[in-house]
This record gives sequence, C-alpha cells and structure tokens, in this order.
Amino acid sequence: MTVDEMSSATDDSVQIRDIEPEDLPRMFQMQLDTESNRMAVTIPRSAEVFDSHWADALRDPTVTAKAILLDGALAGYVSCFPCEGRASVGYWISREHWGKGTATQALRLLLREVTTRPLNAHVATSNGASLRVLQKCGFVVEGVRMSPASDRYPACEEAILVLKE
Repeated sequence: MTVDEMSSATDDSVQIRDIEPEDLPRMFQMQLDTESNRMAVTIPRSAEVFDSHWADALRDPTVTAKAILLDGALAGYVSCFPCEGRASVGYWISREHWGKGTATQALRLLLREVTTRPLNAHVATSNGASLRVLQKCGFVVEGVRMSPASDRYPACEEAILVLKE
C-alpha cells in the first residue's frame, strides 16, 4: 500500500500543521507525563532544555515539525529530523489520546509531506504501541541494538526501523 493509499483511509478528525509558539507550553506539559516517559523510555526535558531544543528545531530547515490536532485540539506532535546522519521520524501523543489511531494517522499525513526516503525511526523494543504505528505506516525493523544512556534516554534495547518507499 502506498502512502497516498494509506492516507485515503485517514480520519479527518486528525490533522497536522506547523508548530506555533503557543503550542509549546502544552507540548512541554505532555512530555512531563510519567506514564508517557515510561512507555517511550525517555527522560523529560527541563523547561530550559525543552525551550532550547524546540527553538533550535523550529529554525532548522532540515527539520519538519508538525502539531497533531485531534478534532481541532493539540494532541501531540510528529516530526522528521536528522539523526545519526539520516532522516528520521518521531512523534509524541498526549496520553489521553492513546489507542485512537492518532499517531498512525498523523504519521501517515507527515509521510505525504516528507518525501525523503529512506526514513528511519528508533523505538524502544518494549514500546509495542509505537512499533505497531511505524509498521502500519510501512516501516520495517532492520535491526535491534542496545542504546546507551544519555541525558534524554535511559539505556535500553531499541529497534531501528526503515521506510524505504
């Protein structure tokens, strides 16, 4: 199934748009959620680090960062960015919107805008929900590795996924 065919099944209640400055306080609060960080195997950013990260990302022409709207309300974000020398995707969905297909629909919309291929994604192998989202969008697991701890991520086993077409 092509990205265009996948997007035809997309529910109109999910939309993406450029991230706006007024989205950032809500995005900051989303990334503080304990359960979200446990599932994603991440460490939340401090306000200062968060602000610096997004200021850099939003002015970087190699980054495509989109707010995810569900019925018009901010539900998360989806982005394409350089990581380890490769174009990569990532997303964050506010916990109250888990299990509704929001991440899958938002990623499909992003894949229509970002035509760079291949695209990579890195996901903790314990995050089955995120692995399913990526696989529904055509990403294939190409490897598994141990990822060392950093200021943003605890050490964990992660899957490396690739979307080739």
